[in-house]
Amino acid sequence: MSFRLGLFALPLVALTAACAAPLSSAPPAAPVKETAQGDLPPISEAQFSEELTQRTFRYFWDTTDTQRCLAPDRWPSNPFSSIAATGFALTAYGIGAERGYVPRSEAAERTRDCLRFYWEAPQGPAASGTSGYKGFFYHFLRNDDGTRFKENELSTVDSSLFLAGALFAQSYYDRQDPVEAEIRDLAEKIYRRVEWPWAQRNHTGTEAHNLANSHGITMGWKPENGWETHDWVGYNEGMLVYILALGSPTHPVGKDAWDKGWAADLEKDWGSFYGQEHLQFEPMFGHQYSHVWVDFRGIQDDFMRGKGIDYFENSRRAAYAQRGYGADNPNGWRDYSANIWGWTASDGPGYSDGKYQVGGQPRAFNGYMARGVSAIRVVDDGTVVPTAAGGSVPFAPEITIPALMTMRARYGSRLYTRYGFKDAINPSFTFADAGSHSGAVDPQKGWVANDYLGIDQGPILAMMENHRSGLVWKVMRKNPHIIRGLKRIGFTGGWLDTAGEE
Repeated sequence: MSFRLGLFALPLVALTAACAAPLSSAPPAAPVKETAQGDLPPISEAQFSEELTQRTFRYFWDTTDTQRCLAPDRWPSNPFSSIAATGFALTAYGIGAERGYVPRSEAAERTRDCLRFYWEAPQGPAASGTSGYKGFFYHFLRNDDGTRFKENELSTVDSSLFLAGALFAQSYYDRQDPVEAEIRDLAEKIYRRVEWPWAQRNHTGTEAHNLANSHGITMGWKPENGWETHDWVGYNEGMLVYILALGSPTHPVGKDAWDKGWAADLEKDWGSFYGQEHLQFEPMFGHQYSHVWVDFRGIQDDFMRGKGIDYFENSRRAAYAQRGYGADNPNGWRDYSANIWGWTASDGPGYSDGKYQVGGQPRAFNGYMARGVSAIRVVDDGTVVPTAAGGSVPFAPEITIPALMTMRARYGSRLYTRYGFKDAINPSFTFADAGSHSGAVDPQKGWVANDYLGIDQGPILAMMENHRSGLVWKVMRKNPHIIRGLKRIGFTGGWLDTAGEE
């Protein structure tokens, strides 16, 4: 299952022989030309961009349940729905309407029905039979009725990804007709309902609300045992949580949540990797998720003002650092290069017992986990994840699009098929005798995932569109809640200085 909660709040053991490659290594100045080995015909960059956008849009349009608006966490296995994937689906519908893949009226009706479902979905403290509590939603929902799946957590970040999709819909559907007016009203009610201060738990371990000694927002909550053990502090995808929490017109948290919570100790994450000095976070999703909906170009908080860059530039440097690691390939994985790279949370082959060898060394191959590379640690088992480059396209199109096109050319329809890229590929895992419950193994071509993952498809689609037209960013720059949240945090500059609040 796709599950990120707390993965980087706890120490991680590097899966490679070296925890950090030499900082003097730098990416090549130009992409390395790769020989096509797959079964797909060559296409131009413009053709590829359109093909990938349309195929990835179709993932959300075809697989999301229209009666209950339950976007699958993964497909085709579809064990349950993900509230985060549903946020990406809401965003996808607007992209599809704008691109002419579907009529705007159909996209609007689906969006309206989706928001109706989540506004009416049961909320409460019960351990089962509800979809959320205090305005937040459970990370995973049952496919049959949209209530909590087993004992998964009420997730603040996954709820935020859903809310961002709802607010995108609120600002995108701006016409004066009954359906679009209802979309705006439902999105407003869903957002206003969220009780953000409740998620600023008391750090003594009780659930009593006490802002005097509680700043960071918790990662999650369960009715069985209360708060999860970690808060959103330090550089990660939690940036979006705080923008929404401070932007609330009804239940906001104070600026202390950002200053003394998320941003209190950012300096510890600042460092250099493959010649790129930046705030580090190993998997690329931490550099992508907030950026899907928030245009960080030219706007800065106190920390970034001190560094002389913005968070967009920071993510660009993270992409270049990953590419540098791929080009250097310090641990000798198969196929890594300046055009085949990318590590983030994904499926993998499994078999972490060191039974199998690559390059004469016993290797660990993990299943689903947050892969990533930085000077702090390297978590890499030979698995390459297309969304690492795909969700980074607007940061550095000159290196990300060639990477995606090379993967399409080299791996063909094993990796790139009906809905775009399958979740991951591991060319080094050629051990057909092992089998794999999450993918297929070919003794010459390696392992490839069975599933697409909604939270990996979403960034590819939205960020490709941000690169091509800036659509999601343009829409969200009009949303008063996003503007309010950024300003309350202390962001200034660029487009934000002239943005107004309603």
